[in-house]
Amino acid sequence: MSTDDREIEVYRQPLYLPGDKVMSRKQVKNDGTMPGREIGEIVVKKGDVGYVRDIGTFLGQFYIYAVDYLERGAIVGMREAEIVPAEALGPRDNDRPALQSHIVTREMLQKA
Repeated sequence: MSTDDREIEVYRQPLYLPGDKVMSRKQVKNDGTMPGREIGEIVVKKGDVGYVRDIGTFLGQFYIYAVDYLERGAIVGMREAEIVPAEALGPRDNDRPALQSHIVTREMLQKA
């Protein structure tokens, strides 16, 4: 697949923001990039719920969402198509830059 037929996501604001509750649309196995886990071990199952911690980019065109799956003890990089909102998304500030530094702690999420 060439990049000509895919949307360049970074030309728009990210769909999810840090703190958003999301659900995995697919099962994810360790491809060798998760220390302390066996290669091929399932780290996220379809339907697992997590929270967006941070937003990065891949190849200068796609957003990668670092999702903290608290019950699984895993932080996994997910593409936009691999996650869906687990609850209604909060209000968005259209003036906020797409990639802004945020710190979301587990304590903050537990209070929500």
